[in-house]
Amino acid sequence: QVQLVESGGGLVQAGDSLRLSCAASGRAFSNMGWFRQAPGKERVLVASTWRGGTTYYANSVKGRFTISRDNAKNTVYLQMNSLKPEDTAVYYCAAAVDYGLKLRDYDYWGQGTQVTVSS
Repeated sequence: QVQLVESGGGLVQAGDSLRLSCAASGRAFSNMGWFRQAPGKERVLVASTWRGGTTYYANSVKGRFTISRDNAKNTVYLQMNSLKPEDTAVYYCAAAVDYGLKLRDYDYWGQGTQVTVSS
């Protein structure tokens, strides 16, 4: 059975760091990524990585967030540094059998984890 289990998230102050983890089970995936959805906003892609190591970052997080993937463990991480209040959102892990980057490309989703950054 395919499942994505997220961990991490929490309440931090501006400038702090958090690391999100997402462990996938059931199969391997071509692409795994992180989306976030802030109150009143659409769900948007934050970072994504392919099995071969290629990565994508939204402009808003470049230089602050790092996505990494452990293929042996089928786990993806999001290291978030220099957090800002604008990073406050529910963060969702997602996995795609084919393609990636577009929301509709992703076939499986984690439950979401809340990240709140206070000023």
